[in-house]
Amino acid sequence: MTTVSIIEDDPHFRSALEVLIRNSKNFEVMSSCASAEEALPLIIKQPPDIAIVDIKLPGKSGVELIKELKNAVPDLLCMVCSYYDSDDYVFSAIKNGACGYLLKDAMPSEIIESLEELQRGGAPMSRYIAKKVLSTFHEKLVAHHLAELTSRENEVLNLVAEGLLVKEISDQLSLSNYTVKSHLKNIYTKLHVRNKVEAINRLNDPRK
Repeated sequence: MTTVSIIEDDPHFRSALEVLIRNSKNFEVMSSCASAEEALPLIIKQPPDIAIVDIKLPGKSGVELIKELKNAVPDLLCMVCSYYDSDDYVFSAIKNGACGYLLKDAMPSEIIESLEELQRGGAPMSRYIAKKVLSTFHEKLVAHHLAELTSRENEVLNLVAEGLLVKEISDQLSLSNYTVKSHLKNIYTKLHVRNKVEAINRLNDPRK
């Protein structure tokens, strides 16, 4: 059986998790605590396979707990289960070692499936959280691509965004039409787009 520790300050939700896990086929509750301070020595002394951690806890936060647990027990799999879905909480938890992030509106079956996914080496997340993570990753990736543009390529892209044609850009920058087209080709390659419209969209809204 895979052992699970629960760290949750809401007694009703903690009790519901205990019942859910005890009624499952492959998991058993090793410990159940209402605070990080209570859980930390227990888990370090007798580590479970998985820890389900709430973010908002009295005293130390769930993020702080995850960080300390991962430092003490590197192989421990930590999964957040919380009402809180702000970027700060999500990315702090992941940065400090959380392997999954569920919202508390998850169905009981989804919680068990997420524990099973953790066992298989996955990173279970509620759909909303996964979309947030992917969106942020995509924004950073596009920002990285924009940063790869040379100063001249940035000039060309901004003039394209202003609506100038190749001939007009050539005249303004004292470049040949061929050179401007070459810059545009490089811009499309670096931004992974196919045409001027997509390039302008990336410049105006990196999320696209």
